[in-house]
Amino acid sequence: MNTQEINQEKAEAFAERMLGVVNEASVALMTSVGHRTGLFDAMAGLAPSTSAQIASAAGRNERYVREWLGAMVTGGIVEYDPENGTYRLPAEHAVWLTRAATPDNLAVTAQWIPLLGSVEDEIVEAFTKGGGVPYSAYPRFHQVMAEESAQTVVAALNGSILPLVDGLVGRLESGIDALDVGSGSGRAVNFMAGVYPNSRFSGYDISEEGVSRARAEAEKQGLTNASFEVRDAAALGESERYDLITTFDVIHDQARPAAVLAGIAAALRPGGVYLMQDIAGSSHVEKNLEHPLGPFTYTISTMHCMTVSLAQGGAGLGAMWGEEKAREMLADAGFGTVEVRQLPHDFINNYYIVRKS
Repeated sequence: MNTQEINQEKAEAFAERMLGVVNEASVALMTSVGHRTGLFDAMAGLAPSTSAQIASAAGRNERYVREWLGAMVTGGIVEYDPENGTYRLPAEHAVWLTRAATPDNLAVTAQWIPLLGSVEDEIVEAFTKGGGVPYSAYPRFHQVMAEESAQTVVAALNGSILPLVDGLVGRLESGIDALDVGSGSGRAVNFMAGVYPNSRFSGYDISEEGVSRARAEAEKQGLTNASFEVRDAAALGESERYDLITTFDVIHDQARPAAVLAGIAAALRPGGVYLMQDIAGSSHVEKNLEHPLGPFTYTISTMHCMTVSLAQGGAGLGAMWGEEKAREMLADAGFGTVEVRQLPHDFINNYYIVRKS
């Protein structure tokens, strides 16, 4: 195609957009660094300060802090006064970037960008050879996932998520048996166990690292009603044992999601409820054009959710399996009623309230 066949205005607009993409991706990477180094937290408590003062407050190397600040200033995150050589994190930005801002700390989410980038070589190879990249290839996965879960799940469990199911809070207060499948580091289970001491909570996860962290935290909190096991979610093998089963952004990662859902259905007692949190979206890409995080969710799916399933020879559903596919699979697993809800604080996820026939 020669230049005469190109709409030059459209081409230039696209080039400008791509330059913006590169800049914003760089800001995301540096935002992750700012979170991990505590620089945002330190700056939130400071008056306009020099790079040396900021480095001292955060306990970091001044030269690195100064260069990071350059990225933050040119990226529109931090304000700079050239006359005094001072930097300031506006309060309007700090409410979205600091640990004190939880559950609204978007810097936590920015960590996924470098984490996913760390496996780019393996993903590129999989584009040719097929297969996938295993969980073990992702450094810091459990740490980042636990931070994300603390914001979207744990912080909202008692006030927003559990009340979605009519009567559930009262039942938990009286005492029931509950299971969290794919419990990771156990934050949700340990939180619920602390709030509802009359109920008994179990957490199953295939990761020994995650289960070890969960057990250590339960012991630290003195929780006698929380237990954790290393278990394959696709082989629960239990019958009518639980009154409540939860999964939080778990099903789409599974190698055998149909078997997981069937096992959950079998493990529920009559009158029990399955509460499934999973990515909000459609199974059809054309219906996701207005999704507020469409590119991000398809990216995290390509570079984590789908590939870890394929690495196990699995179905490779991916994060954007969508509500249509979810409803189909829940019906196939033996569930009779499915209600889908959303929460104002969490536009990323759907909450499925599911019961057997």
